Amino acid sequence: MKKFPLLLALLSTTVFAQATPHFDPARLSHHVEILASDAYEGRGPATAAEPKTIDYIVGQLKAIGIQPGGDLKGGTRGWTQDVPLLRASITGTPSLSITSNGTAMPLTQGDQIAVRAAMNGDKQVTLKNAPLLFVGYGTSAPERKWDDFKGVDVRGKMLVVLINDADFETGSGDFGGKAMTYYGRWTYKYEEAARRGAAGVLIVHETAPASYGWATVKNSNTNTMFDIVRADPKAAHTPFESWIQRDLAVKLFADSGLDFEAAKKAAQSRDFKPMPLKAMLSANYAVQSETIVSHNIVGRLAGAKHPDETIVYSAHWDHLGVGQPDAKGDRIYNGAVDNADGIAVLIEMARAFAAGPKPDRSILFLAVTAEEKGLLGSEYYAANPLYPLATTVGMLNTDALSTAGPARDFTISGSAKLGLLDDLIAEGAKQGRTFTPDPQTEAGHFYRSDHFPMAKRGVPAISIGSGEDLVQGGVAAGRADSEAYTRDKYHQPADEWTPAWNAAGQALDAELIYALGQRLANSREWPNWSANSEFRAVRDTTAGARRP
Repeated sequence: MKKFPLLLALLSTTVFAQATPHFDPARLSHHVEILASDAYEGRGPATAAEPKTIDYIVGQLKAIGIQPGGDLKGGTRGWTQDVPLLRASITGTPSLSITSNGTAMPLTQGDQIAVRAAMNGDKQVTLKNAPLLFVGYGTSAPERKWDDFKGVDVRGKMLVVLINDADFETGSGDFGGKAMTYYGRWTYKYEEAARRGAAGVLIVHETAPASYGWATVKNSNTNTMFDIVRADPKAAHTPFESWIQRDLAVKLFADSGLDFEAAKKAAQSRDFKPMPLKAMLSANYAVQSETIVSHNIVGRLAGAKHPDETIVYSAHWDHLGVGQPDAKGDRIYNGAVDNADGIAVLIEMARAFAAGPKPDRSILFLAVTAEEKGLLGSEYYAANPLYPLATTVGMLNTDALSTAGPARDFTISGSAKLGLLDDLIAEGAKQGRTFTPDPQTEAGHFYRSDHFPMAKRGVPAISIGSGEDLVQGGVAAGRADSEAYTRDKYHQPADEWTPAWNAAGQALDAELIYALGQRLANSREWPNWSANSEFRAVRDTTAGARRP
Protein backbone atom coordinates (compact mmCIF):
# COMPACT_ATOMS: atom_id res chain seq x y z
CA MET A 1 0.00 0.00 0.00
CA LYS A 2 2.92 2.40 0.58
CA LYS A 3 3.42 2.98 -3.15
CA PHE A 4 -0.12 4.33 -3.76
CA PRO A 5 0.23 7.89 -2.32
CA LEU A 6 3.54 8.32 -4.18
CA LEU A 7 2.01 7.08 -7.44
CA LEU A 8 -0.99 9.36 -6.96
CA ALA A 9 1.25 12.37 -6.34
CA LEU A 10 3.29 11.67 -9.47
CA LEU A 11 0.19 11.27 -11.59
CA SER A 12 -1.31 14.47 -10.22
CA THR A 13 1.64 16.44 -11.60
CA THR A 14 1.84 14.61 -14.93
CA VAL A 15 -1.18 12.89 -16.47
CA PHE A 16 -3.79 14.57 -14.26
CA ALA A 17 -3.47 18.28 -13.75
CA GLN A 18 -6.52 18.99 -11.60
CA ALA A 19 -5.73 19.47 -7.90
CA THR A 20 -8.92 18.50 -6.05
CA PRO A 21 -9.27 17.28 -2.45
CA HIS A 22 -6.96 14.34 -1.88
CA PHE A 23 -8.63 10.95 -1.56
CA ASP A 24 -6.33 8.60 0.29
CA PRO A 25 -6.09 5.17 -1.43
CA ALA A 26 -5.08 3.53 1.84
CA ARG A 27 -8.15 4.90 3.62
CA LEU A 28 -10.45 3.74 0.81
CA SER A 29 -8.88 0.29 0.89
CA HIS A 30 -9.21 0.09 4.67
CA HIS A 31 -13.00 0.64 4.53
CA VAL A 32 -13.27 -2.18 2.00
CA GLU A 33 -11.07 -4.46 4.07
CA ILE A 34 -13.46 -4.06 7.00
CA LEU A 35 -16.81 -4.17 5.17
CA ALA A 36 -15.78 -7.10 2.97
CA SER A 37 -14.31 -9.14 5.81
CA ASP A 38 -15.88 -12.44 6.84
CA ALA A 39 -17.09 -10.73 10.01
CA TYR A 40 -19.68 -8.88 7.90
CA GLU A 41 -20.91 -12.16 6.36
CA GLY A 42 -21.48 -10.75 2.90
CA ARG A 43 -23.71 -7.90 4.12
CA GLY A 44 -27.01 -9.63 3.43
CA PRO A 45 -30.10 -7.46 4.03
CA ALA A 46 -32.17 -8.40 7.08
CA THR A 47 -29.41 -10.61 8.50
CA ALA A 48 -27.22 -10.14 11.55
CA ALA A 49 -24.80 -8.36 9.23
CA GLU A 50 -27.20 -5.49 8.48
CA PRO A 51 -27.05 -3.71 11.86
CA LYS A 52 -23.28 -4.22 11.92
CA THR A 53 -22.98 -2.64 8.47
CA ILE A 54 -25.28 0.24 9.41
CA ASP A 55 -23.32 0.87 12.59
CA TYR A 56 -20.05 1.08 10.68
CA ILE A 57 -21.28 3.44 7.96
CA VAL A 58 -23.25 5.65 10.37
CA GLY A 59 -20.31 5.73 12.76
CA GLN A 60 -18.05 6.97 9.98
CA LEU A 61 -20.53 9.66 8.86
CA LYS A 62 -21.04 10.85 12.44
CA ALA A 63 -17.31 11.14 13.05
CA ILE A 64 -16.94 13.14 9.85
CA GLY A 65 -19.61 15.62 10.98
CA ILE A 66 -22.43 14.68 8.60
CA GLN A 67 -25.98 15.01 9.98
CA PRO A 68 -28.70 12.34 9.84
CA GLY A 69 -31.03 12.72 6.84
CA GLY A 70 -33.34 9.71 7.14
CA ASP A 71 -36.92 9.14 8.26
CA LEU A 72 -38.61 11.69 10.48
CA LYS A 73 -39.43 10.12 13.84
CA GLY A 74 -40.85 12.35 16.53
CA GLY A 75 -39.90 15.39 14.48
CA THR A 76 -36.24 14.38 14.29
CA ARG A 77 -34.36 12.91 11.36
CA GLY A 78 -32.81 9.51 11.93
CA TRP A 79 -29.92 7.89 10.12
CA THR A 80 -32.00 5.39 8.16
CA GLN A 81 -35.02 5.06 5.92
CA ASP A 82 -37.17 2.01 6.60
CA VAL A 83 -37.51 -0.18 3.48
CA PRO A 84 -40.27 -2.83 3.84
CA LEU A 85 -39.46 -5.89 1.75
CA LEU A 86 -40.92 -9.28 1.00
CA ARG A 87 -38.33 -11.94 1.84
CA ALA A 88 -38.74 -15.45 0.46
CA SER A 89 -36.66 -18.61 0.41
CA ILE A 90 -37.21 -22.17 -0.77
CA THR A 91 -37.51 -24.60 2.15
CA GLY A 92 -35.39 -27.71 1.71
CA THR A 93 -34.53 -29.17 -1.68
CA PRO A 94 -37.04 -28.44 -4.44
CA SER A 95 -38.44 -31.34 -6.48
CA LEU A 96 -37.95 -30.38 -10.12
CA SER A 97 -38.32 -32.38 -13.32
CA ILE A 98 -39.02 -32.04 -17.02
CA THR A 99 -40.70 -34.68 -19.14
CA SER A 100 -39.29 -34.23 -22.64
CA ASN A 101 -40.77 -36.19 -25.55
CA GLY A 102 -42.17 -38.71 -23.07
CA THR A 103 -39.00 -39.19 -20.99
CA ALA A 104 -38.87 -37.88 -17.42
CA MET A 105 -35.70 -36.02 -16.46
CA PRO A 106 -35.01 -34.87 -12.86
CA LEU A 107 -33.37 -31.46 -12.48
CA THR A 108 -30.97 -30.40 -9.74
CA GLN A 109 -31.25 -26.90 -8.31
CA GLY A 110 -28.13 -24.96 -9.23
CA ASP A 111 -26.94 -27.42 -11.89
CA GLN A 112 -29.22 -27.48 -14.94
CA ILE A 113 -31.66 -24.97 -13.46
CA ALA A 114 -31.67 -22.04 -11.02
CA VAL A 115 -35.11 -21.50 -9.48
CA ARG A 116 -35.99 -18.39 -7.50
CA ALA A 117 -38.19 -18.57 -4.42
CA ALA A 118 -41.74 -17.55 -5.35
CA MET A 119 -42.19 -13.78 -5.03
CA ASN A 120 -45.93 -13.80 -5.77
CA GLY A 121 -46.90 -14.62 -2.18
CA ASP A 122 -47.36 -18.38 -2.64
CA LYS A 123 -46.25 -20.52 0.31
CA GLN A 124 -46.27 -23.67 -1.81
CA VAL A 125 -45.40 -24.05 -5.49
CA THR A 126 -46.89 -27.15 -7.09
CA LEU A 127 -46.83 -27.48 -10.86
CA LYS A 128 -47.71 -30.70 -12.66
CA ASN A 129 -46.89 -31.08 -16.32
CA ALA A 130 -46.97 -27.38 -17.22
CA PRO A 131 -46.44 -27.32 -21.02
CA LEU A 132 -43.34 -25.54 -22.33
CA LEU A 133 -43.77 -22.83 -24.95
CA PHE A 134 -40.88 -21.04 -26.66
CA VAL A 135 -41.76 -17.35 -27.03
CA GLY A 136 -38.47 -16.05 -28.42
CA TYR A 137 -37.29 -13.04 -26.45
CA GLY A 138 -40.64 -12.74 -24.67
CA THR A 139 -41.08 -9.18 -25.89
CA SER A 140 -44.18 -7.12 -26.50
CA ALA A 141 -43.16 -3.68 -27.80
CA PRO A 142 -46.04 -1.99 -29.64
CA GLU A 143 -44.01 1.15 -30.34
CA ARG A 144 -41.57 -1.06 -32.28
CA LYS A 145 -44.36 -3.08 -33.92
CA TRP A 146 -42.94 -6.15 -32.18
CA ASP A 147 -44.94 -8.94 -30.56
CA ASP A 148 -43.41 -12.31 -29.73
CA PHE A 149 -46.73 -13.68 -28.45
CA LYS A 150 -48.91 -13.20 -31.56
CA GLY A 151 -52.12 -13.51 -29.57
CA VAL A 152 -51.30 -16.96 -28.14
CA ASP A 153 -52.89 -17.59 -24.74
CA VAL A 154 -49.98 -18.41 -22.39
CA ARG A 155 -52.02 -18.86 -19.23
CA GLY A 156 -50.83 -21.95 -17.35
CA LYS A 157 -47.83 -22.41 -19.66
CA MET A 158 -44.11 -22.46 -18.88
CA LEU A 159 -42.47 -19.86 -21.12
CA VAL A 160 -39.01 -20.53 -22.52
CA VAL A 161 -37.35 -17.19 -23.35
CA LEU A 162 -34.00 -15.93 -24.57
CA ILE A 163 -32.00 -13.37 -22.62
CA ASN A 164 -31.20 -9.90 -24.04
CA ASP A 165 -32.83 -8.34 -27.14
CA ALA A 166 -33.50 -9.70 -30.59
CA ASP A 167 -30.73 -7.41 -31.93
CA PHE A 168 -27.96 -8.76 -29.72
CA GLU A 169 -26.46 -11.19 -32.23
CA THR A 170 -27.26 -9.29 -35.43
CA GLY A 171 -26.06 -5.92 -34.11
CA SER A 172 -28.86 -4.01 -35.81
CA GLY A 173 -32.62 -3.91 -35.93
CA ASP A 174 -35.68 -2.65 -34.12
CA PHE A 175 -34.05 -2.58 -30.68
CA GLY A 176 -31.10 -0.31 -31.41
CA GLY A 177 -28.42 -2.85 -32.18
CA LYS A 178 -26.01 -4.13 -29.54
CA ALA A 179 -27.12 -1.73 -26.81
CA MET A 180 -29.62 -3.54 -24.60
CA THR A 181 -33.03 -1.99 -24.03
CA TYR A 182 -35.10 -2.72 -20.94
CA TYR A 183 -36.88 -5.41 -22.99
CA GLY A 184 -33.67 -7.41 -22.81
CA ARG A 185 -33.45 -7.51 -19.02
CA TRP A 186 -34.50 -10.62 -17.12
CA THR A 187 -36.71 -8.47 -14.91
CA TYR A 188 -38.78 -7.49 -17.94
CA LYS A 189 -39.13 -11.13 -19.05
CA TYR A 190 -40.63 -12.05 -15.67
CA GLU A 191 -42.90 -8.99 -15.59
CA GLU A 192 -44.33 -9.62 -19.07
CA ALA A 193 -44.97 -13.29 -18.29
CA ALA A 194 -46.84 -12.30 -15.13
CA ARG A 195 -48.96 -9.78 -17.01
CA ARG A 196 -50.04 -12.58 -19.34
CA GLY A 197 -50.82 -15.12 -16.63
CA ALA A 198 -48.10 -17.64 -17.42
CA ALA A 199 -47.30 -20.43 -14.95
CA GLY A 200 -43.63 -19.59 -15.07
CA VAL A 201 -40.51 -18.68 -17.01
CA LEU A 202 -37.36 -20.56 -18.05
CA ILE A 203 -34.75 -18.02 -19.20
CA VAL A 204 -32.11 -19.71 -21.35
CA HIS A 205 -28.68 -18.75 -20.07
CA GLU A 206 -25.96 -17.93 -22.56
CA THR A 207 -22.87 -16.17 -21.26
CA ALA A 208 -22.44 -13.52 -23.97
CA PRO A 209 -25.99 -12.11 -24.07
CA ALA A 210 -26.35 -12.40 -20.28
CA SER A 211 -22.90 -10.79 -19.81
CA TYR A 212 -22.05 -13.21 -17.00
CA GLY A 213 -21.52 -16.92 -16.50
CA TRP A 214 -23.69 -19.62 -14.96
CA ALA A 215 -21.99 -19.26 -11.57
CA THR A 216 -23.40 -15.74 -11.31
CA VAL A 217 -26.89 -16.94 -12.28
CA LYS A 218 -26.79 -19.78 -9.76
CA ASN A 219 -25.48 -17.63 -6.90
CA SER A 220 -27.94 -14.82 -7.56
CA ASN A 221 -31.08 -16.95 -7.88
CA THR A 222 -30.84 -19.93 -5.57
CA ASN A 223 -30.53 -18.02 -2.30
CA THR A 224 -33.00 -15.85 -0.39
CA MET A 225 -35.02 -13.53 -2.63
CA PHE A 226 -36.37 -10.06 -1.87
CA ASP A 227 -38.88 -7.73 -3.47
CA ILE A 228 -40.59 -4.49 -2.58
CA VAL A 229 -43.92 -5.01 -0.84
CA ARG A 230 -46.64 -4.89 -3.49
CA ALA A 231 -50.41 -4.56 -3.20
CA ASP A 232 -50.77 -7.36 -5.78
CA PRO A 233 -47.54 -9.38 -6.07
CA LYS A 234 -49.15 -11.84 -8.51
CA ALA A 235 -49.42 -9.02 -11.04
CA ALA A 236 -45.61 -8.76 -11.09
CA HIS A 237 -44.51 -12.37 -10.59
CA THR A 238 -45.44 -15.77 -11.96
CA PRO A 239 -45.34 -18.67 -9.45
CA PHE A 240 -42.17 -20.08 -11.05
CA GLU A 241 -39.19 -17.92 -12.12
CA SER A 242 -35.97 -19.55 -13.24
CA TRP A 243 -32.98 -19.81 -15.57
CA ILE A 244 -31.82 -22.97 -17.36
CA GLN A 245 -28.49 -23.94 -18.85
CA ARG A 246 -28.15 -23.64 -22.62
CA ASP A 247 -27.29 -27.35 -22.96
CA LEU A 248 -30.62 -28.28 -21.40
CA ALA A 249 -32.45 -25.96 -23.78
CA VAL A 250 -30.66 -27.49 -26.78
CA LYS A 251 -31.78 -30.96 -25.67
CA LEU A 252 -35.39 -29.87 -25.12
CA PHE A 253 -35.54 -28.36 -28.60
CA ALA A 254 -33.93 -31.43 -30.17
CA ASP A 255 -36.40 -33.73 -28.40
CA SER A 256 -39.15 -31.64 -29.99
CA GLY A 257 -37.64 -31.99 -33.47
CA LEU A 258 -36.33 -28.42 -33.43
CA ASP A 259 -32.90 -26.89 -33.77
CA PHE A 260 -32.15 -24.43 -30.97
CA GLU A 261 -29.99 -22.12 -33.09
CA ALA A 262 -32.55 -22.08 -35.91
CA ALA A 263 -35.32 -21.25 -33.41
CA LYS A 264 -33.21 -18.44 -31.99
CA LYS A 265 -32.61 -17.11 -35.49
CA ALA A 266 -36.36 -17.14 -36.12
CA ALA A 267 -36.92 -15.21 -32.88
CA GLN A 268 -34.79 -12.36 -34.23
CA SER A 269 -37.53 -11.48 -36.71
CA ARG A 270 -40.81 -9.69 -35.97
CA ASP A 271 -42.51 -12.50 -37.91
CA PHE A 272 -41.61 -15.01 -35.18
CA LYS A 273 -44.47 -17.12 -33.80
CA PRO A 274 -44.43 -19.07 -30.50
CA MET A 275 -43.24 -22.66 -30.76
CA PRO A 276 -44.72 -25.36 -28.50
CA LEU A 277 -42.16 -27.85 -27.19
CA LYS A 278 -42.86 -31.52 -26.53
CA ALA A 279 -41.95 -30.99 -22.90
CA MET A 280 -43.65 -30.37 -19.57
CA LEU A 281 -42.30 -29.14 -16.25
CA SER A 282 -43.29 -30.33 -12.79
CA ALA A 283 -42.20 -28.74 -9.55
CA ASN A 284 -42.99 -29.07 -5.88
CA TYR A 285 -41.47 -27.06 -3.03
CA ALA A 286 -42.42 -24.97 -0.04
CA VAL A 287 -41.61 -21.28 0.25
CA GLN A 288 -41.05 -19.43 3.49
CA SER A 289 -42.02 -15.80 2.95
CA GLU A 290 -42.49 -12.85 5.26
CA THR A 291 -42.39 -9.08 5.27
CA ILE A 292 -39.25 -7.65 6.83
CA VAL A 293 -37.79 -4.17 7.12
CA SER A 294 -34.35 -3.36 5.78
CA HIS A 295 -32.82 0.10 5.73
CA ASN A 296 -31.31 2.72 3.50
CA ILE A 297 -28.66 4.79 5.30
CA VAL A 298 -29.01 8.54 4.81
CA GLY A 299 -26.57 11.28 5.78
CA ARG A 300 -26.98 14.93 4.85
CA LEU A 301 -24.89 18.08 4.59
CA ALA A 302 -27.29 21.01 4.44
CA GLY A 303 -26.59 23.65 1.81
CA ALA A 304 -25.69 27.19 2.88
CA LYS A 305 -27.80 29.04 0.28
CA HIS A 306 -30.23 26.54 -1.24
CA PRO A 307 -30.76 23.76 1.31
CA ASP A 308 -33.96 22.64 -0.43
CA GLU A 309 -31.97 21.64 -3.55
CA THR A 310 -30.19 18.31 -3.34
CA ILE A 311 -27.32 16.45 -4.99
CA VAL A 312 -27.38 12.73 -4.17
CA TYR A 313 -24.31 10.56 -3.87
CA SER A 314 -25.31 6.90 -3.74
CA ALA A 315 -23.89 3.39 -3.44
CA HIS A 316 -25.40 0.11 -2.29
CA TRP A 317 -24.17 -1.37 0.98
CA ASP A 318 -25.58 -4.88 0.53
CA HIS A 319 -24.24 -7.99 -1.14
CA LEU A 320 -25.35 -11.64 -1.38
CA GLY A 321 -24.62 -12.67 2.21
CA VAL A 322 -24.02 -16.36 2.92
CA GLY A 323 -24.97 -18.77 0.13
CA GLN A 324 -23.96 -21.84 -1.81
CA PRO A 325 -20.30 -22.87 -1.33
CA ASP A 326 -17.82 -22.49 -4.15
CA ALA A 327 -15.30 -25.17 -5.16
CA LYS A 328 -13.17 -24.25 -2.14
CA GLY A 329 -16.10 -24.53 0.25
CA ASP A 330 -16.32 -20.76 0.83
CA ARG A 331 -19.94 -19.72 1.50
CA ILE A 332 -19.43 -16.00 2.28
CA TYR A 333 -20.03 -13.66 -0.64
CA ASN A 334 -17.88 -10.80 0.62
CA GLY A 335 -18.69 -8.28 -2.11
CA ALA A 336 -15.44 -6.32 -1.95
CA VAL A 337 -15.56 -4.71 -5.38
CA ASP A 338 -19.34 -5.10 -5.52
CA ASN A 339 -19.84 -2.85 -3.66
CA ALA A 340 -17.79 -2.25 -0.53
CA ASP A 341 -15.56 -0.01 -2.62
CA GLY A 342 -18.57 2.13 -3.61
CA ILE A 343 -19.41 2.59 0.07
CA ALA A 344 -15.76 3.47 0.77
CA VAL A 345 -15.99 6.21 -1.85
CA LEU A 346 -19.30 7.41 -0.36
CA ILE A 347 -17.77 7.72 3.11
CA GLU A 348 -14.68 9.52 1.85
CA MET A 349 -16.85 11.78 -0.35
CA ALA A 350 -18.66 12.85 2.81
CA ARG A 351 -15.31 13.52 4.46
CA ALA A 352 -14.16 15.71 1.57
CA PHE A 353 -17.33 17.82 1.52
CA ALA A 354 -17.44 18.15 5.30
CA ALA A 355 -13.84 19.36 5.38
CA GLY A 356 -14.35 22.06 2.76
CA PRO A 357 -16.48 25.19 2.53
CA LYS A 358 -20.17 24.51 3.00
CA PRO A 359 -21.76 23.96 -0.42
CA ASP A 360 -24.61 26.16 -1.65
CA ARG A 361 -26.88 23.18 -2.23
CA SER A 362 -27.43 20.23 0.09
CA ILE A 363 -25.57 16.96 -0.38
CA LEU A 364 -27.24 13.64 0.42
CA PHE A 365 -25.10 10.57 1.09
CA LEU A 366 -27.38 7.62 0.39
CA ALA A 367 -26.29 4.03 1.04
CA VAL A 368 -29.09 1.84 -0.27
CA THR A 369 -30.09 -1.71 0.57
CA ALA A 370 -31.06 -4.71 -1.56
CA GLU A 371 -29.45 -3.63 -4.82
CA GLU A 372 -28.47 -7.23 -5.41
CA LYS A 373 -32.14 -8.22 -5.13
CA GLY A 374 -33.24 -5.91 -7.94
CA LEU A 375 -32.37 -2.29 -7.03
CA LEU A 376 -34.98 -2.46 -4.27
CA GLY A 377 -33.54 0.10 -1.84
CA SER A 378 -33.07 2.71 -4.55
CA GLU A 379 -36.47 1.88 -6.01
CA TYR A 380 -38.04 2.43 -2.61
CA TYR A 381 -36.25 5.76 -2.13
CA ALA A 382 -37.25 6.94 -5.61
CA ALA A 383 -40.89 5.99 -4.93
CA ASN A 384 -40.78 7.47 -1.41
CA PRO A 385 -38.21 10.27 -1.59
CA LEU A 386 -37.16 11.95 1.64
CA TYR A 387 -36.35 15.08 -0.36
CA PRO A 388 -38.39 16.13 -3.42
CA LEU A 389 -37.30 14.65 -6.73
CA ALA A 390 -38.31 17.86 -8.51
CA THR A 391 -35.53 19.74 -6.72
CA THR A 392 -33.03 16.90 -6.75
CA VAL A 393 -30.31 18.22 -9.05
CA GLY A 394 -28.90 14.81 -9.88
CA MET A 395 -27.73 11.45 -8.58
CA LEU A 396 -24.12 10.28 -8.84
CA ASN A 397 -23.91 6.55 -8.17
CA THR A 398 -20.78 4.50 -7.56
CA ASP A 399 -20.69 0.73 -8.01
CA ALA A 400 -17.74 -1.63 -8.50
CA LEU A 401 -14.69 0.48 -9.25
CA SER A 402 -11.54 -1.07 -10.69
CA THR A 403 -8.75 -2.28 -8.42
CA ALA A 404 -6.17 -2.35 -11.25
CA GLY A 405 -4.84 1.18 -10.77
CA PRO A 406 -5.25 4.60 -12.40
CA ALA A 407 -6.72 4.88 -15.88
CA ARG A 408 -6.48 7.61 -18.47
CA ASP A 409 -10.21 7.33 -19.09
CA PHE A 410 -13.50 6.81 -17.25
CA THR A 411 -16.96 5.60 -18.20
CA ILE A 412 -20.57 5.31 -17.07
CA SER A 413 -22.95 2.37 -16.90
CA GLY A 414 -24.82 2.03 -20.17
CA SER A 415 -25.63 4.91 -22.47
CA ALA A 416 -27.22 8.13 -21.28
CA LYS A 417 -28.13 11.31 -23.11
CA LEU A 418 -28.02 14.11 -20.55
CA GLY A 419 -26.26 17.27 -19.50
CA LEU A 420 -24.88 15.53 -16.43
CA LEU A 421 -22.65 13.46 -18.70
CA ASP A 422 -21.43 16.62 -20.44
CA ASP A 423 -20.48 18.03 -17.04
CA LEU A 424 -18.69 14.81 -16.10
CA ILE A 425 -16.69 14.89 -19.34
CA ALA A 426 -15.73 18.52 -18.71
CA GLU A 427 -14.51 17.71 -15.19
CA GLY A 428 -12.64 14.69 -16.47
CA ALA A 429 -10.83 16.85 -19.01
CA LYS A 430 -9.47 18.94 -16.13
CA GLN A 431 -7.84 15.74 -14.87
CA GLY A 432 -6.42 15.04 -18.30
CA ARG A 433 -8.77 12.09 -18.66
CA THR A 434 -11.14 11.17 -21.46
CA PHE A 435 -14.58 9.61 -21.53
CA THR A 436 -14.99 6.13 -23.00
CA PRO A 437 -18.59 5.02 -23.64
CA ASP A 438 -19.64 1.82 -21.93
CA PRO A 439 -17.88 -0.89 -23.96
CA GLN A 440 -20.66 -3.38 -23.15
CA THR A 441 -23.94 -1.58 -23.75
CA GLU A 442 -25.33 -4.99 -24.72
CA ALA A 443 -24.99 -6.03 -21.06
CA GLY A 444 -27.71 -3.55 -20.04
CA HIS A 445 -25.64 -1.92 -17.29
CA PHE A 446 -27.85 1.17 -17.41
CA TYR A 447 -30.70 -0.88 -15.95
CA ARG A 448 -28.55 -2.69 -13.39
CA SER A 449 -27.37 0.13 -11.13
CA ASP A 450 -29.05 2.21 -8.46
CA HIS A 451 -29.27 5.35 -10.57
CA PHE A 452 -31.96 3.74 -12.75
CA PRO A 453 -34.98 4.09 -10.40
CA MET A 454 -34.25 7.82 -10.18
CA ALA A 455 -33.60 8.13 -13.92
CA LYS A 456 -36.93 6.59 -14.88
CA ARG A 457 -38.60 9.22 -12.68
CA GLY A 458 -36.81 11.97 -14.57
CA VAL A 459 -33.96 12.79 -12.17
CA PRO A 460 -30.66 13.20 -14.03
CA ALA A 461 -28.72 10.20 -12.78
CA ILE A 462 -25.65 8.20 -13.77
CA SER A 463 -23.39 5.49 -12.40
CA ILE A 464 -19.77 6.51 -12.86
CA GLY A 465 -17.22 3.80 -13.51
CA SER A 466 -13.49 3.26 -13.86
CA GLY A 467 -11.86 3.31 -17.26
CA GLU A 468 -9.88 0.53 -18.94
CA ASP A 469 -6.99 2.51 -20.46
CA LEU A 470 -4.64 1.86 -17.55
CA VAL A 471 -1.64 4.13 -17.00
CA GLN A 472 0.32 0.93 -16.48
CA GLY A 473 -0.62 -1.54 -19.18
CA GLY A 474 -3.05 0.35 -21.39
CA VAL A 475 -6.41 -0.86 -22.68
CA ALA A 476 -5.37 -4.49 -23.08
CA ALA A 477 -4.44 -4.79 -19.41
CA GLY A 478 -7.54 -2.93 -18.26
CA ARG A 479 -9.86 -5.05 -20.36
CA ALA A 480 -8.20 -8.25 -19.21
CA ASP A 481 -8.63 -7.23 -15.58
CA SER A 482 -12.31 -6.38 -16.13
CA GLU A 483 -12.99 -9.65 -17.92
CA ALA A 484 -11.19 -11.66 -15.24
CA TYR A 485 -13.25 -10.03 -12.52
CA THR A 486 -16.53 -10.79 -14.30
CA ARG A 487 -15.49 -14.36 -14.98
CA ASP A 488 -13.85 -15.30 -11.69
CA LYS A 489 -15.23 -13.03 -8.98
CA TYR A 490 -18.49 -11.28 -9.85
CA HIS A 491 -21.22 -12.55 -7.49
CA GLN A 492 -18.86 -15.25 -6.25
CA PRO A 493 -17.15 -15.78 -2.88
CA ALA A 494 -13.86 -14.85 -4.55
CA ASP A 495 -14.85 -11.15 -4.59
CA GLU A 496 -12.65 -10.51 -1.58
CA TRP A 497 -10.36 -7.69 -0.45
CA THR A 498 -6.65 -8.20 -0.89
CA PRO A 499 -3.68 -5.97 0.03
CA ALA A 500 -2.48 -6.43 -3.56
CA TRP A 501 -5.18 -4.00 -4.77
CA ASN A 502 -4.00 -0.83 -6.47
CA ALA A 503 -6.54 1.59 -4.96
CA ALA A 504 -4.87 4.65 -6.47
CA GLY A 505 -7.25 4.38 -9.43
CA GLN A 506 -10.26 4.39 -7.12
CA ALA A 507 -8.91 7.52 -5.45
CA LEU A 508 -8.64 9.28 -8.82
CA ASP A 509 -12.17 8.20 -9.73
CA ALA A 510 -13.35 9.59 -6.38
CA GLU A 511 -11.70 12.93 -7.16
CA LEU A 512 -13.56 13.08 -10.46
CA ILE A 513 -16.89 12.23 -8.85
CA TYR A 514 -16.26 14.84 -6.15
CA ALA A 515 -15.46 17.49 -8.75
CA LEU A 516 -18.75 16.87 -10.56
CA GLY A 517 -20.74 17.06 -7.33
CA GLN A 518 -18.96 20.23 -6.24
CA ARG A 519 -19.68 21.81 -9.62
CA LEU A 520 -23.39 21.10 -9.22
CA ALA A 521 -23.50 22.03 -5.55
CA ASN A 522 -22.13 25.52 -6.09
CA SER A 523 -23.96 26.55 -9.25
CA ARG A 524 -27.46 27.31 -10.47
CA GLU A 525 -27.24 24.60 -13.07
CA TRP A 526 -30.13 22.17 -13.51
CA PRO A 527 -28.85 19.42 -15.82
CA ASN A 528 -31.49 17.72 -17.91
CA TRP A 529 -31.93 14.80 -20.27
CA SER A 530 -31.48 15.36 -23.99
CA ALA A 531 -34.55 16.23 -26.03
CA ASN A 532 -34.81 12.68 -27.42
CA SER A 533 -34.32 10.89 -24.10
CA GLU A 534 -37.15 8.71 -22.81
CA PHE A 535 -36.76 10.41 -19.42
CA ARG A 536 -37.00 14.04 -20.59
CA ALA A 537 -40.79 14.33 -20.57
CA VAL A 538 -41.28 13.26 -16.95
CA ARG A 539 -38.51 15.62 -15.80
CA ASP A 540 -40.05 18.54 -17.67
CA THR A 541 -43.38 18.10 -15.87
CA THR A 542 -41.71 19.38 -12.67
CA ALA A 543 -39.78 22.26 -14.24
CA GLY A 544 -41.83 24.86 -12.37
CA ALA A 545 -40.47 23.64 -9.02
CA ARG A 546 -36.89 24.54 -9.92
CA ARG A 547 -35.64 28.08 -9.41
CA PRO A 548 -33.20 29.41 -12.04
